Amino acid sequence: MSKKLYVGNLPFSVTEQSLFDTFSQYGEVGSAKLVMDHQTGRSKGFGFIEMLDAEEADLAVSKLNGSQLDGRNLTVNEARPQPERSRSHGMQYGDSQGRGRRY
Repeated sequence: MSKKLYVGNLPFSVTEQSLFDTFSQYGEVGSAKLVMDHQTGRSKGFGFIEMLDAEEADLAVSKLNGSQLDGRNLTVNEARPQPERSRSHGMQYGDSQGRGRRY
């Protein structure tokens, strides 16, 4: 069974391919995704790895959490489920500030 991992404190020089390669040393990687800032196009310094085997994922966490990559200590742990977001993004019917009628 696959397991999704959170990887934080990444150096800005890291690419999805280098992240994939780093984790591939510990098992089969299904995907590697860096989270990017939409305005600057630059990495936000964290990403997610999907490892296809849960035991290999646990090994990667134990080996890579706290290890250095380009001078930065990585934070690696199991990713928490993403919270569900409402389609209205918190606004009620009415103006863009969320003021208006509540039905």
